[in-house]
Amino acid sequence: MTAESRSVLSFVRPAPTPRVAQLPAEPQPAEIDLARTALVIVDMQNDFLHPDGWFPRAGVDVSVLKALAPGLSTLAAGARAAGVPVIWVNWGVRADRAELSRAMLDKASAGGTRPIYADPSVPGRGRILVAGDWGAEVIAELAPAEGDLTVFKHRLSGFHDNELDSVLRNRGIETLLFAGINTDRCVFSTLCDASFRGYGCLLVTDACATPSPAYVSDAVLYLVRLLYGATVTSADLLAAFASADPAQKT
Repeated sequence: MTAESRSVLSFVRPAPTPRVAQLPAEPQPAEIDLARTALVIVDMQNDFLHPDGWFPRAGVDVSVLKALAPGLSTLAAGARAAGVPVIWVNWGVRADRAELSRAMLDKASAGGTRPIYADPSVPGRGRILVAGDWGAEVIAELAPAEGDLTVFKHRLSGFHDNELDSVLRNRGIETLLFAGINTDRCVFSTLCDASFRGYGCLLVTDACATPSPAYVSDAVLYLVRLLYGATVTSADLLAAFASADPAQKT
């Protein structure tokens, strides 16, 4: 085989055409490139929101969390229509809990007094938060669409010790829009780690919720605006999605 007849190993990657959208934000107006943006929806899954799930069976009032579903459905549909990837980031641990430390297990179980990760759920519902089992699936009201991606995590941060960063970088994503639950726990932890890794971060204020006191969310919003990025509303984000040129969608 001659050198001329060999196929070329190309390291050239096509750059997407920028699709810049401007939108109101806090602490100042923002602009994003829709061609390099993804919507990240955190922990909208059965074990946290379904009546048979871990949190509701433990007595947690999840009504404020479940109330996000209609708005998130609209937001995800708008992102898809604009060619913006939708990434579902859910808790999903190993069945043997090998990746979870003893300290983490002791804290979660309150010293062995309550069920935790990978313990049996109610009959027919598998194991708590185990990847591949019912509890780790997105709730039926928000069933992922074809083309969406699901990434499992085993810590509060969606970036810890998993493939999320690789999934995003392989798609040329540079800006992340955050939604889901809980504002002060997994959403904020994932947003912080995204910022540390160089992503632009926008928190969608009315697409996140927590059962924690209001002052906790106020502190998170303050910190996001001060240190990590900006906050936006669903309405303004949907308007930005609608402004996208359909002919330029990837």
